[in-house]
Amino acid sequence: MSKLFSTLIIKNITLKNRIVMSPMCQYKAIDGFTNDWHMVHLGSRAVGGTGLIITEATAVSPEGRITPGDIGLWNDEHIHGLSRIVNFIHLQGAIAGIQLAHAGRKASCAVPQEDGKQLDEKHGGWQTVAPGDIPFIAGDRAPESLNKEGICKVISDFKAAAGRARVAGFKVVEIHSAHGYLLHEFLSPLSNQRTDEYGGSFENRTRLLQQVIDAVKSVWPAENPLFVRISATDWTEGGWTMEESVKLAYKLKDMGVDLIDCSSGGNVYNAKIPVGPGYQVPFSEAVRKIGILTGTVGFITTARQAESILQEEKADLVFLARELLRSPYFPLLAAWELGVDVT
Repeated sequence: MSKLFSTLIIKNITLKNRIVMSPMCQYKAIDGFTNDWHMVHLGSRAVGGTGLIITEATAVSPEGRITPGDIGLWNDEHIHGLSRIVNFIHLQGAIAGIQLAHAGRKASCAVPQEDGKQLDEKHGGWQTVAPGDIPFIAGDRAPESLNKEGICKVISDFKAAAGRARVAGFKVVEIHSAHGYLLHEFLSPLSNQRTDEYGGSFENRTRLLQQVIDAVKSVWPAENPLFVRISATDWTEGGWTMEESVKLAYKLKDMGVDLIDCSSGGNVYNAKIPVGPGYQVPFSEAVRKIGILTGTVGFITTARQAESILQEEKADLVFLARELLRSPYFPLLAAWELGVDVT
């Protein structure tokens, strides 16, 4: 029996299969608003049989966008467009999830098709913020170090965005604490050299993420799943480690997080990452051993590869990105390949 096409119940949702559309930035929004591109991009994968569809990184504030083309959820006017997409996804028998994010020092960049470099304020950019004044790339302007008021605003922005996500009808929220964006920047000693209660020790560096989770939980329905995406390692000496990820997983489990989405990297510009098929699967396997659901990502491109990951109990969900860009109907093709009869 195929495990890839088995159902998974998480709190009040039932996923019809274990295939997840991983968040992928599209750079097609204007002032944070979704449009027909996002409807087709997300909706076509729901039609194609994916069990859980997660939006691209959705900025909780204007300054939290990676680029001016990111979608956002920092005001109530963004709700309508997202709700339209959510309703369509649910009509296809899939579940709609949203990834809430703040880009931190990696914000204020041009969209990739316009070179992706950081924009200054004269060219449509904005002042970035971070744990300190260390830029992501040497030569970029320094981010502004968040003071206590700024940290409180970040927490409040995540909370408000989660409340809007509930109104829009999303069934899953994922907090983005990976890929070198703001919450990951606080986790890693390479980007967080603060000396106050948000820096130094493991407990201090994880404090902001824990406060964001508590704030989100205060407005997110208890019966709806809450995911957190982490970068399990910085792939750089002196950075965030796999051992710390496991230690963090225990905390997140105790806080009521339902699943940890295990990725890696993104916080060090020139990190040497041994990219290859399934190269991040060991991270989800290690975290899963503490007794929490996990998702795995990264160069998973075939039905049999995804099936074996689940059969070997290395993850509970398989997050696909580029393969779903190449093949929006991948789940239907995978079912045929694995001999599973699906509608």
